[in-house]
Amino acid sequence: MSAEPRTSAGCWLKLSRAGAARTTITKQDAIEAALCCGWIDGQLAPFDDAHFLVRMTPRRRGSRWSQKNRDAADQLLAQGRIRPAGLAEIEAAKADGRWAGAYASQGKAEVPADLVAALTRNKSAAAFFEDLDRANRYSIIYRVNDAKRPETRAERITKFVAMLARGETLHPRKAGAPAATAKRKKRG
Repeated sequence: MSAEPRTSAGCWLKLSRAGAARTTITKQDAIEAALCCGWIDGQLAPFDDAHFLVRMTPRRRGSRWSQKNRDAADQLLAQGRIRPAGLAEIEAAKADGRWAGAYASQGKAEVPADLVAALTRNKSAAAFFEDLDRANRYSIIYRVNDAKRPETRAERITKFVAMLARGETLHPRKAGAPAATAKRKKRG
């Protein structure tokens, strides 16, 4: 990755699954190597019973940082492992606010106070939100937090509360979800 130009289309890494007879580096080791070089992990894909693929690409200009990758990069920086391209990405993110604005992972994301307030004013939306699976819940939280301007944030909250009040989700619900709550918003 360090030898590839910033304009590279990226690469797929084949990594071994847990318990495979032949092992490779771990996914976390691959992510750390990518961060050191200013790259980022992306899409996962199956390969065979013993391996999976992970897509690695140069970090795009202005791309958001996850808190997990930000913390890993901080640790790599302290260990002196970050290369010039990785350092340039970190410095750019610190300069434009993306470093401080890193997003929480699905397991750690909290419902923002302004969304809680809006849901409190709409009981059916609040009840539906509480019943959402993790993926749908996180998708709403992420999109609200991703808004750059206060007006956009307010518009998104209004849109999501109305969507929830109608019993709609961003993603299909998993099998076994109650039929009354399994409606999916049509995208046009």
